Amino acid sequence: MIAGTNSGVGKTTSSMGLMAALRKRGRNVQAFKVGPDYIDPSYHSVICGRSSLNLDAYMMEPAGVLDTYLRASAGADLSIVEGVMGLFDGMDSTEISGAAHVAKTLDIPVFLVINVHGMSRSTAAMLKGYAEFDKDVKIAGVILNKVGSPRHLELIQGALDGKIPIVGALPRNTNIAVPERYMGLHMPEESDFDFSGLADFVEQNMNIDLILKIAAEYEKKRPTPAPLPQHETDLKIGVAKDTAFCFYYPAMLDAFKRAGAELVFFSPTKGELPQADGYYFGSGYPEFCIQELSESPTTRKLKSLAADGIPMFGEGAGLSYLCKSYTTEAGTFKMADILPAASEITKKLQGLGYAEAKPLSQALPFGNKNIKAHEFHYSLTMPEHDSRFAYEMVRGKGISDKKDGLYEYNVMAGYMQMHPGSFDVGEFVEKCRQNKRK
Repeated sequence: MIAGTNSGVGKTTSSMGLMAALRKRGRNVQAFKVGPDYIDPSYHSVICGRSSLNLDAYMMEPAGVLDTYLRASAGADLSIVEGVMGLFDGMDSTEISGAAHVAKTLDIPVFLVINVHGMSRSTAAMLKGYAEFDKDVKIAGVILNKVGSPRHLELIQGALDGKIPIVGALPRNTNIAVPERYMGLHMPEESDFDFSGLADFVEQNMNIDLILKIAAEYEKKRPTPAPLPQHETDLKIGVAKDTAFCFYYPAMLDAFKRAGAELVFFSPTKGELPQADGYYFGSGYPEFCIQELSESPTTRKLKSLAADGIPMFGEGAGLSYLCKSYTTEAGTFKMADILPAASEITKKLQGLGYAEAKPLSQALPFGNKNIKAHEFHYSLTMPEHDSRFAYEMVRGKGISDKKDGLYEYNVMAGYMQMHPGSFDVGEFVEKCRQNKRK
């Protein structure tokens, strides 16, 4: 694991750079990201040529984290887990779902990134504190970031006791950067970001051979998980995929496939709408293409499909799209008009963090189990007075009055962004299957 003392210390630069350098060496690398983030794993996937997966001990439970790690690591020469925030930061004031929690769950070594700008001997105090705070976390090496000069490095080396080796000393370099986290109009797979420069930078300033040697010392024989059940493919689910709808967990899409769905990707913004037995609208940036989305033939056709009973599921931007209208700085635009509510984008973060919800009824469009998820949105959604909600929030904000999951017909959408570690995708697929048989 590549973890940091806190956010912004160079954890992503170190992680992506190491992945890119190892790929340049011809190694097969499996990447992971601690927590619910969509963006970093998207870039990991581009670098490594295989899907980077989230390891979230809240939504997946520790057993799910370990199972995912073991399955995805099969066939890889090395697995690299990028941490989140500071090493010991977890949910609320606990370790839950933090980098340290995941490192202990997986029993893997941690390489700690420290931004040493403006300090020398204090680096030793910081490293000692992190190493001793939780002895079950195995800090196996330290990566020094923003080293000012060879003399600066000598001062730090002189202060450290050598028990934890320096595996990297990255000089200050304003020419080295990682991709912009706010993806906007360009998806990672469309990015022209040159990772070769980052790979060369890390190759020159990290002792990759030492990192590999240390990792090998911690390697152990682990049991191979039994194959997951696979339903025969017997239906199609359309998955909206463009700028407006770009955030999907690979694990979620894989769960749809295991439940028997063939996934058909389409762009509502371009007017595409494949014939399918159900539709999934993830989150994204509809405000960047709002006029095209509003005028799209797809948007006009969805309501009649919903009235015919076709199941649909939306998260975040998917919620806004399935509502009556969406207001941005450019004005108010008509949306799919399925859910009795209006959405608007704001400049203020309206929802952030982990969420949990319980069903308000046993007669939901699909699924009636408690859900653990996360929220991240700048939009507000104002439901009409007779709107129906699927869930009551135990934790988190939801849409309105601590409720989430607006539903009409066989359509449900909310601000909770789901992971198959908690949300039963099979329930939705089965609803699609039942509707297909009518």
